Amino acid sequence: MTTFDYIVVGAGTAGCVLANRLTANGKYNVLLIEAGKKDNYFWINIPVGYLYTINNPRTDWCYEIEPDPGLNGRRIGYARGKVLGGCSSINGMIYMRGQRGDYDHWAQLGNLGWSWDDVLPVFKHSEDYQHGADEFHGAGGEMRVEERRVNWEILDAWRDAAADSGIPKIAEFNRGDNSGNAYFQMTQRRGSRWSATKAFLDPAKARPNLTILTESHVQKLLFDHLSDEKRCTGIQVQTKRGIETFEASREVLLSAGSIGSPQILQLSGVGNGELLKERGVIPAHELSGVGENLQDHLQIRTIYKVHNTVTLNQRINSLFGLAAMGIEYFLLKTGPLTMPPSQLGAFAKSDENQPTANIEWHVQPLSLDKFGDPLHKYNAITPSVCNLRPSSRGHVRIKSNRPEDYPAITLNYLSTEEDLQVAVGGLKYTRKIMASPALSRFKPEELKPGADVVTDADLERAARDLGTTIFHPVGTCKMGNDPLAVVNDRLEVHGIRGLRVIDASVMPTIVSGNTNAPTVMIAEKGAKFILEDAVKSS
Repeated sequence: MTTFDYIVVGAGTAGCVLANRLTANGKYNVLLIEAGKKDNYFWINIPVGYLYTINNPRTDWCYEIEPDPGLNGRRIGYARGKVLGGCSSINGMIYMRGQRGDYDHWAQLGNLGWSWDDVLPVFKHSEDYQHGADEFHGAGGEMRVEERRVNWEILDAWRDAAADSGIPKIAEFNRGDNSGNAYFQMTQRRGSRWSATKAFLDPAKARPNLTILTESHVQKLLFDHLSDEKRCTGIQVQTKRGIETFEASREVLLSAGSIGSPQILQLSGVGNGELLKERGVIPAHELSGVGENLQDHLQIRTIYKVHNTVTLNQRINSLFGLAAMGIEYFLLKTGPLTMPPSQLGAFAKSDENQPTANIEWHVQPLSLDKFGDPLHKYNAITPSVCNLRPSSRGHVRIKSNRPEDYPAITLNYLSTEEDLQVAVGGLKYTRKIMASPALSRFKPEELKPGADVVTDADLERAARDLGTTIFHPVGTCKMGNDPLAVVNDRLEVHGIRGLRVIDASVMPTIVSGNTNAPTVMIAEKGAKFILEDAVKSS
């Protein structure tokens, strides 16, 4: 079969949601294309397995960003899931929606149906909340949300210190205003990762109207140029059998993520015409915003050595500790192996001029020089602080007309004075928390950036030295009607019939928090738009 009603490009978080929703009524045949492999790798299901799935070509695209002046010329790894489930199979599992103001701002930009009051019911529809349904949560949905299954004395004390420093304890995030500190809730089920594959795709796999192709790399989109109005008719794919063409009688749905979706559009001739010609691609449709507007959360990872307590560093550097963790996990599904990278979070204002909380901490009961390195042999914690609403903008641009060549990913971190001020403010606030009497019994010693870093200029340099991605790229196919907009508020590509982009790339501005749960919400709304339009056209 080479013709389908719908073709979904990318079996990441959004693609899994679409595959489920579009096949549920049995009316439509759907092809789901994934460049990566099946999600049967041992470390995917174990929460701490992110240590072995990120930077692993078995499950990760293993991108690198371009040398960034904002990071003192450094290149850093840029993980993106290359496996069924996409980033939901390798991410930190934090369930975070963002804040009311994020979505109300989208609506104020002219995107109808995207305010907080519009999207909250969509979040609840997908959710299966551990504590049951209430005003802010749903039960019975596919996306399981649970509490942590391991405790650390040092994190409880950090909560007390944050409260002493003006960040009150709250029961949970995700109610529209995240100001405060709380333990993160996670997309897990009884101590195992609950990826989009498990939540949405596995229940749909047995449906005869769903076809899934893995290890199949989309080369380009195909268009009908015979009519006055362009229409996307299908895709060209490199499969295990060779180059194949698949046709879509209704729509092609691009869900390859904030790096993959603009890359495929550009390879297909959709984007900035001058850029495309320079890269050897014949322009098919001018949309100058494709690949632009890239936004991400830059985290600044401070490290504090601590005493009179145990952190994961000590547990993992002991054979007895490792054995005990393994036994606890496989018998009880509790303990450190259930940990996401960060368990504890806090939201606050970097200065009083901010309308709402604009910085977030991810606090880890561990430390290491950089991701992929071994944990330090001394006990330490890592309170990472990030700017939730950065004003710096980057872009994703193809380097050539070859689909196998990775695009250039340029972030331009800390390229605005505003972002530098927030970075300095975040570091100062972190020091304020760490100096609280609530932590005094642990005698915290600042290792990074270090006690010799004193002036604002010193702190700016430290932010550039220590800053790294928190893996939240968005915005490269933004929603709206301005000159850089790629899709409208029903996620249809401007000027091309039969083509939508449905993933985190459509966010006009980044949400104030982690991005996986908002991506599920975007896909739910996208599926609703598609099914509504299918009824209208029938």
